[in-house]
Formats: sequence, structure tokens, C-alpha cells
Amino acid sequence: MKALVKRLSNKISKLSPDQVQNVFTQLVEENDSLLSVIESLSTGLVICDKNWKLLQSNKAGERFLPLTSRYYEIKQQDSSFDDEVWNFVDDEDISLFLKNASKEKKINISEEFVTKTPAGATRFLNISLMPLVQNKQLSGSIIKIDDITEKRNQETLLHRMENLASLTNLAASVAHEIKNPLGSISIYIQLLQKAVNKARNSDEKLPDEKFLENYLEIINQEIDRLNNIIVDFLFAVRPISAELIPENPVKLLNLYVEFFKPELEDKNINLKTAFLENSPKILLDEKLFKQVLINLVQNAIVAMPDGGELFLSTRITGDKYLISVADTGIGMNSETVSRIFEPYFTTKATGTGLGLTMVYKVIKEFGGDIEVESYEGKGTIFTISLPIPQKEKHLLTEI
Repeated sequence: MKALVKRLSNKISKLSPDQVQNVFTQLVEENDSLLSVIESLSTGLVICDKNWKLLQSNKAGERFLPLTSRYYEIKQQDSSFDDEVWNFVDDEDISLFLKNASKEKKINISEEFVTKTPAGATRFLNISLMPLVQNKQLSGSIIKIDDITEKRNQETLLHRMENLASLTNLAASVAHEIKNPLGSISIYIQLLQKAVNKARNSDEKLPDEKFLENYLEIINQEIDRLNNIIVDFLFAVRPISAELIPENPVKLLNLYVEFFKPELEDKNINLKTAFLENSPKILLDEKLFKQVLINLVQNAIVAMPDGGELFLSTRITGDKYLISVADTGIGMNSETVSRIFEPYFTTKATGTGLGLTMVYKVIKEFGGDIEVESYEGKGTIFTISLPIPQKEKHLLTEI
């Protein structure tokens, strides 16, 4: 059709009125066909001119983007949009993203956002900016919106299935833990039974109260131990319900630093930080992320009974966001390092052995990984690796 229009434009003066009408009808039909295709796309499209004023949008774009009532009023009146597109977006983060892209003249970039549907459900959106090119000249921008909610849900389901796969080993550990207190209870009940039977077969005089109380106290202690094992087991196997939303890790880490400072100062531990100045947002659950940091810092404190240095840092490697927690404590041998995330494995006298198991589960729920390096007598480094969903792809900055 483009080639036909070009040829006809050179001969328009030679065409009869009927021929002109026929060509016009064909163009209208072609245009309607293209508009129907655009409207039928599951991908949202919003097209803007050079000044970022809205020219056109399809139904998916209107459905995905949280638009203001002013947008719908102008559209109902079939009027032109006389303001920049971000002023019609009823989401502060998306609006700021578009505004900054215009200000910095960025075209080929993408970023992920979390919005709420009218029904209150969470929706994950990937918004990409692409150049609108006409006659080999940049004439505007195309805002492409993809709903990646299902993809995120599938990733979360996959992580949970991976966690469930480890339940066999966890169940074996629990069975081993339960076996010992059950054995103790069985032994002391048998001793009580023998003592009672012996007394009744002789002078029918029961053992003294002190004898009974000591054995019964041991039995009660073992029952309490069993109860604690079951409670810990339920904690370890209970699925983590993480609400992942884009968060600035550095902002959260700075808040946690203030929380840790009093205890670190009391333990004579010097805290050092090296955080990224311009940190991208990462999909995190703020409460669970805080638990992870508290657990790692508490482990570092225990590893430095005479004081030392704690170093928190962030950096980016490729498409991974790395958070390191390093201490100058007693360190661990290779065998301990290899088992550090196993349920019920602990080197602490009063530890449950589930703290770092929880850390591992949470990081996996975030779609990341955690590694540990340790050197006896020198210290330990925990490194959390998280994916960066808001990855910028600088393909073209200008035409």
C-alpha cells in the first residue's frame, strides 16, 4: 500500500473523481485494518510525538497503564492531548520514568513496575521506550507495555517447587532429631515402671518423691525438646509468602544500619559501608529482607566476641545486584561452610540451626542466590546475588 500511495501521489492530478474516491476508500480500509491489528494486540502501545504528547493508544495500553480521569475525558470529547503523556499517567513511578526519559533523551530503555488493578490485585508491567521513525527521522516515541504478571507468578511457583524438593532431606533431619528425645523418654519411663513394679512386688512402698520427680522432670524436658523440634520444623517447611515489589536496596540497608549501630558499638564492632550511589530497584519483600540482614549481622556479631569490623557493601556485576556482609571474626572450616545452610546444622551452643536455612529460603524466593567464603581466624563473607529486573538496554540514544 505504501508503494501504491507513492505512485498515485505523482499522478493524483490525472485521476478522475471516481478513481480518487476509489483510492481514498482503499486507504481508509487499509488504515482501519491496521488500527484493528493494533487494537487486537495483547501488548499495550502508546504513541507520542516529538514533544511527548499522546497521539494514539490501543486498548491494552489503556488497560495496563493507570490513566487519569482527565485522559478519558479528553478521549471522550475526541480532542487532542495538549499535555505531555506522563501527566496522564496516574502512577508516580511510571510518570517519573517517562519524564526522566524525555529529559535525558533516552529512547531504547525498559523498566519494570508494580501496579494495582481496579480490583486491588498486583500487576507487574515491563515498560519499554522505542523510537518512532518516519522517513528515516525520529518523529516521536512508542511506549510498549507488557503484562509480565503471569511470568513473575510462574517464577515464584518454580522457586517454591525447588524449595519443596528439599523437604525429603529436611524430613530426614527432623526424624533424626526426634529419635533422640523419644529414646530418652522411653528409657526413663521404663526405669519408673521397673521401680514401681519392684516396690509393689516387695513391700508395696513406692519410690520416694525425689526419685520420681527427677525422672519426671527429665521426661518433661524431653517433651519440651520434642515440641521445639516440631515448631522449628513447621517454620522450616512453611511456604514463604513474599510480596515482591521494586525497592531501593541501599535505602533499606541505610535504615537497617541505624538499627544495628547501638548493638555493634556495644560489642566493640566497627561498621563500614560502601553502597552504590545510584542504585537500581530490586524486587524485594521489605520485611523478609530485613530478617535476612538481621540474621547475617547477628551471625557476624557472634563470630566476633572480642570485637572487630563489619563491612556491608553493594555492587553490580552484569545483570546481578550483589550485597556483601563481611566480618573479621573467627571464620569457619571448609566442612562447616559446606553445611552452613542445612536445616538444624549449627555451631552455636544455643542455636536452632534454622537461621541461615531461613536466609537461604528467602533469597531463593527473591529469585537470587547466596554464597559464603570463610577463612579460619580471618573472617567470613556472605554474598547475596539478586536479579536486576529494571535493566536498561541502551541500544540507540538518537537516530
